Amino acid sequence: QVQLVESGGGLVQAGGSLRLSCAASGRAVRIYDMGWFRQAPGKERAFVGKIRWSDADIYYADFVKGRFIISGDFVKNTMYLQMDSLKPEDTAVYSCALRSSRLASYEFWGQGTQVTVSS
Repeated sequence: QVQLVESGGGLVQAGGSLRLSCAASGRAVRIYDMGWFRQAPGKERAFVGKIRWSDADIYYADFVKGRFIISGDFVKNTMYLQMDSLKPEDTAVYSCALRSSRLASYEFWGQGTQVTVSS
């Protein structure tokens, strides 16, 4: 069984930065890619971005607009989300997810970490 553990959330003022981490563990972890998602109060979960493990190819949602950077430590099986120039509308629970193949859905999810941006 694969486990994802997130860390790094918290309270920050608008314009500030936070760095989230998502560590994958478990027997024979196989990673095709890992993604970040967020869910704001009263809204549906939204895709933030993802990183493919084979070649570190990264894809972002349009709203990221250069403010967020995804990276990965492929030895530690850990994904990061560096968030800069945070806005109050970035307030959400951020979750990471992992899928083991290109054709799979995201099979494994972290517990989520709260990010709150004050104005």
